[in-house]
Amino acid sequence: MTTRILFVCLGNICRSPTAHGVFAQLAAQAGLDVAVESAGTGGWHIGDPPDARATAEAAARGYDLSPLRAQQVTPRDFARFDLILAMDRANVAALERMRPVESETPVELFLTYANSPRAEVPDPYYEGGFDLVLDLIEAASHGLVAELHKTRVPG
Repeated sequence: MTTRILFVCLGNICRSPTAHGVFAQLAAQAGLDVAVESAGTGGWHIGDPPDARATAEAAARGYDLSPLRAQQVTPRDFARFDLILAMDRANVAALERMRPVESETPVELFLTYANSPRAEVPDPYYEGGFDLVLDLIEAASHGLVAELHKTRVPG
């Protein structure tokens, strides 16, 4: 059974498309049956490619973000996905405000899957730190792959 995962940040041009690209590649390498997308709680960048700095950092580590385009989260996404992973608490709060009453889809912080003292993936848009963001996303992606492998893959 395919596990459907949505990664969410503010504008869907830095953190969530990086998580989308990294996790999708690692999950495929692990043989997991997943469908992955990313979106932003804000709609400023709809249709735009990921930030060039995020794309370059990802490419330097072998991840291709170039096919991705920004989209905005909608209430319908709570029915479309099995798990929604936010990059920070502000986006968790925004998701909870738009959650349909009947939805039971888990909304979690992505870094709960990393062995990290951090709870949130920092937004590198203004401050930089795309390398740190990628480090955190890789760690959380490996953790999520391991968790899904335990719970979703027979063996």
